Amino acid sequence: MSSSLRPRTLRGKLVIGQIILAVALCVVVGGVAVLALREFLTNDLDRQISLMLKQGPPGRQYFGPPLIGLDAQIGPSGAITGTIALPGGDPEALTGEQSAALASVPAGSHTVDLGDDVGEFRVATQGMRIKGLPMTPVHDGTWQMIWVLVALTITGAAGVALVGRIVVRRALVPLDRVADTATRVSELPLHEGEVALAERVPEQDTDPHTEVGKVGLALNRMLGHIGDALKARHDSEMRVRQFVADASHELRTPLAAIRGYAELTRRSTEDVPPQVAHAMGRVESEAVRMTSLVEDLLLLARLDAGRPLERKDVDLSRLVLDVVGDARIAGPDHSWKLSLPSDPVLVTGDVQRLHQVIGNLLSNARTHTPPGTTVTTGLSVHNGRVNLTVTDDGPGIPQGLEVFERFARGDSSRSRAAGSTGLGLSIVEAVVGAHDGAVSVRSAPGHTTFTVSLKTSPHTARSQREHTTDPG
Repeated sequence: MSSSLRPRTLRGKLVIGQIILAVALCVVVGGVAVLALREFLTNDLDRQISLMLKQGPPGRQYFGPPLIGLDAQIGPSGAITGTIALPGGDPEALTGEQSAALASVPAGSHTVDLGDDVGEFRVATQGMRIKGLPMTPVHDGTWQMIWVLVALTITGAAGVALVGRIVVRRALVPLDRVADTATRVSELPLHEGEVALAERVPEQDTDPHTEVGKVGLALNRMLGHIGDALKARHDSEMRVRQFVADASHELRTPLAAIRGYAELTRRSTEDVPPQVAHAMGRVESEAVRMTSLVEDLLLLARLDAGRPLERKDVDLSRLVLDVVGDARIAGPDHSWKLSLPSDPVLVTGDVQRLHQVIGNLLSNARTHTPPGTTVTTGLSVHNGRVNLTVTDDGPGIPQGLEVFERFARGDSSRSRAAGSTGLGLSIVEAVVGAHDGAVSVRSAPGHTTFTVSLKTSPHTARSQREHTTDPG
């Protein structure tokens, strides 16, 4: 059987198995019945032939009118002569071939083929006399029985298919409930946040004495272990986030003091040895970088905690112009281009955080591409959503790098030569997520595009109409 014809579901396999079993049983029982019927009819012929031998010339015989059958004698020389009569025909003398066939038959009851015109006969020998009757009634009765059994087998198989499908469907209802429970669990957002894993297989499907009950009971135990593991994971994440938030908050004060003292030393009118001046300059520079890192960690901790952002209309077109202008100053060795619609694009959100999103994307492009790279920032509106894209023709992102993971970097050495903390794109994803948006990236050598999708502001259409209306 080809793979396309094999049943793919357990229900189909069980029904097919029932049909095969029923057909096999019918074949076995039918075969035994056919053999038994043939034996019975043959024995009945033998009984009638025995009566013919005892009664002398045949009278009214079974299966036909008088003189039907074989009546032959064995002469003194061993030659066999006699007549043979078929239903509806006159007795005819035996031919040489028929006499030769009868001569080869040993004593007792046997079946002999007397030629195509006559067919098989059941014959018996007693002394010098040979009597026989045609096997046609046996063959006809046997074939009638076979056709009846074939019809019964087909009908039975159809009945088994219909009834078996209903029985199997009802028997597998508990398994369907177990599968529904597993499906609902698979649709839960188990990868983030606190998960209340309350889904369980119904108690009626957890009987350990049944096959489905064993599966349901094992699934419930597994869900219990998963729920405990998820709770432990969430508690651990919350402790880590709280620690990061507390540490970041507490580090802000000493870092501000370090920066202040470093600046005070630099502004002092007294001469400072060059090595000390260089060292204090490095202290101030690292304090600034560490302050930026602490601010990023504190922002991520607040976003993880679900703190609400400011919600008001933001002119994203104007924001992109401002941030790209800043990028031109910060990265004069790159080519910065814009692709903006003629009408202003408004979104609802926190202007400072959206500014940070665009700035981080442009800073990422500047930091990880060589001088001369072209970076294009574009805006487009489709079906009520704004797509902000940042595209560069740099070398692309290394394959397998999860750029939105925290502290992710393209090199394994985690070098800080470029000043990257590995949190920029993580902040982009967190801020965009807090705005009910999505961020994605497509990268290949020579073409990398970051796409931020946000909902448009309800006032976007009105702003565009006002922008396109001639004031005169």
